[in-house]
Amino acid sequence: MTAPGAGGGGPDGLAGLDERRRGLVAGAWAHITRERLAELVTGLVDVPSPTGDERPLAEHIAAELAAAGCDARVQPLDDRQANAWARLDGDGTGPDLMLYAPIDTLTVGDPAEDVPWIGDGLRPDMRPEAAVDGDLVTGLGASNPKGHAACVMMAAEAVARAGVPLTGDLIAAFGAGGMPTNARPTGPRRNTGQGAGCSFLLEQGVWADFALIAKPGWTVSWEEVGLAWFEVTVRGVHTYVGSRHRLPYDNAIAAAGLVAQGLEEWFARYAERHTEGTVAPQGVVSSIRGGWPRMAAVTTAACKLRVDLRIGPRTTPMQAKREFLAALDAIKADHPGVDAGAELILAIPGTASDPDGWACRSAIASWEALEGRPHEVIRGNSGATDANILRGRGVPTARIGMPKVTDAPFEIDFSRGMNTVDLREMERLTRLLVRTAVDTLTRSRDDLAGDAASATEGARA
Repeated sequence: MTAPGAGGGGPDGLAGLDERRRGLVAGAWAHITRERLAELVTGLVDVPSPTGDERPLAEHIAAELAAAGCDARVQPLDDRQANAWARLDGDGTGPDLMLYAPIDTLTVGDPAEDVPWIGDGLRPDMRPEAAVDGDLVTGLGASNPKGHAACVMMAAEAVARAGVPLTGDLIAAFGAGGMPTNARPTGPRRNTGQGAGCSFLLEQGVWADFALIAKPGWTVSWEEVGLAWFEVTVRGVHTYVGSRHRLPYDNAIAAAGLVAQGLEEWFARYAERHTEGTVAPQGVVSSIRGGWPRMAAVTTAACKLRVDLRIGPRTTPMQAKREFLAALDAIKADHPGVDAGAELILAIPGTASDPDGWACRSAIASWEALEGRPHEVIRGNSGATDANILRGRGVPTARIGMPKVTDAPFEIDFSRGMNTVDLREMERLTRLLVRTAVDTLTRSRDDLAGDAASATEGARA
């Protein structure tokens, strides 16, 4: 695939813009190169940034953007975790736009923490070491999130180097703690993930009228699921294998298996009931804890299951809680004698922005200009991002990203999908980000006043 406007003979990506904006976008695009994108993404991959330890990467990002002429800063959350952000000043007459990407990786890249849960060992793509093979870059987080963060960096750098006269500020923001995780075993704070960096960024006044978040999926999305985490406790009797036949016996682990199987069957029905709009919320039993590994001779009095249940924008955490507890009651009714209860331990609501609002309209116009066809909406989504944090605080937000790499000399499983990025797709996404930024930041606030008012009323509702 050749990026539009890069000699491929396809759409030039400028349709729908007036002559002045066409020139400004083309001027900024001239500063986007695959060589520079490769430098940026390999630089990001080579700096480890597991959730809770993003500060070295935030410092790297700020240094790169400062060298490109942006007012760039590191924003510490604590000694180990930090955001990075940069600003290009407008003349004050237009709206501000935030281009946003998280920077932490889902796994760590250290066998001591990842193995055996990720597999028998770490493949090269699971380590924070970038490798370039033609147009493909592999390494931990090369696509999600670091390839997307590199596109935001490249977009800000291109606009800065082109000297685009902006009416509003362009903010490039890079959030720590964007992955769906609590603190790792060595974490200094429990709340290091789940959008902690994005929330702190907004709390500290780094705000905008509109936002565009770069996360996977070559489509413009305006709604996504949130999540509700439950801890299910299945109770049994603590006893000894030598007395199994003589004393009361109720194995909590065996009962937990029945509960887990019942939940797995219920998740499919839950998803079917709650599929609407562009989302199809899913659920999983993600982990199990119970008993003493050092003492196989005894049973445990309790076994705990961890559940992630995704919730659509029109389902509240309390509605999800009551539905989940009802499902657990039904499972217990099917298995008399099973003693189980559940507690809601984490909740982030799903959110939606107005698809007819400016953030979505401008991004969709850019997508259609680059593709030369009507926008294709992808449905059935169950991924949650920091877009929920942005929208939840009242910032109208559209999501756009790259598709998963499929044409590669190796099988693309979940991890390789996260850890492989195509430079050609990075160029296309960066062009979209630049075009949307110029389209937004060369207008006055009066031009978009209706969109901002509509967003504010939607947030209050």
